[in-house]
Amino acid sequence: MIKTRITDLLGIKYPILMGGMQWLSYAEIVAAVSEAGGMGFIPAASFLTAEELRAEIKKTRNLTDKPIGLNISMLPEFIEGEPTMDYVQVGIEEKVSAFETAGRSPEMLIPKIKEAKIPLIHKVPQIRFAKKAAKLGADAVVIVGFECGGHPGMADVTSMILINKASRVLDIPILAAGGIVDGKSFLAALALGAEGVVMGTRFMASKESIVHKNFKDWFVTATENDTTILLRSIFNPMRVMNNETAKKVKEIEARGTTLEEMLTYASGKVGKKAYETGDLEVGVIAVGECVGLINEIKSVKEIIDEMIAEADEGLKRLNGIVTG
Repeated sequence: MIKTRITDLLGIKYPILMGGMQWLSYAEIVAAVSEAGGMGFIPAASFLTAEELRAEIKKTRNLTDKPIGLNISMLPEFIEGEPTMDYVQVGIEEKVSAFETAGRSPEMLIPKIKEAKIPLIHKVPQIRFAKKAAKLGADAVVIVGFECGGHPGMADVTSMILINKASRVLDIPILAAGGIVDGKSFLAALALGAEGVVMGTRFMASKESIVHKNFKDWFVTATENDTTILLRSIFNPMRVMNNETAKKVKEIEARGTTLEEMLTYASGKVGKKAYETGDLEVGVIAVGECVGLINEIKSVKEIIDEMIAEADEGLKRLNGIVTG
């Protein structure tokens, strides 16, 4: 067992989390991560209504009695009537073990979540946002490095720098995200000052992942050079698989375009269809640079067990170096 403030906060065996991946993190894989000693998060954005989300939480509960979380990825602006608060209410009523928020400040949600005495983890790409989240009352923060799949922010700073600095300036626990794929990167994150890690790409490439086999085959053969950054022009950069759609989006970004035109290619619904059909060239598919370190599709339990074993071996090796 590894003991950090994150394991204590969430009541889990290992401080290894699977963040909420839209269209992917459904009951089966969320439960598998939690059963293996980590913690999985269900993304509210995958569901059209609060009651659909409630049904998925209940389904997950039928597969595991271990802690599970709820991801709330918020819109750029909080407007009256949007479903975010309904999703939060469902999470509270269903007694999820933690909320993971991202996309904007969680300030509007914190009083309700705090009243329910449920931990709140906020995901950010920069130290200044982490400081703000801590000041607002977040119980922990996820620091997302430039290597990550999905949204790394505009600053282009890697996990190696962000986690090191965050551990010096924050009092609340830090989780590292971006480039975390195995026991070595897990141990490195702990050495830098993180008290846990969040992984996405590695769990996409698991037996429990619902992505089409074509994508799983690609994960095994891809290199660290097979991703690219899109959507800088609208200040919402995203690291994705460098497929034909990504190349097309880059072309139209370079010549100048409207958000509507970009969304015809970059819509999440297009990516969802690609996951189902196995068309590798359609949709923007969030993938981190760590894909270059994946060479086999394994079960979630195998991934986590091997991470822990490799981290233990790495620690023994380092201790041997230090003691001579």
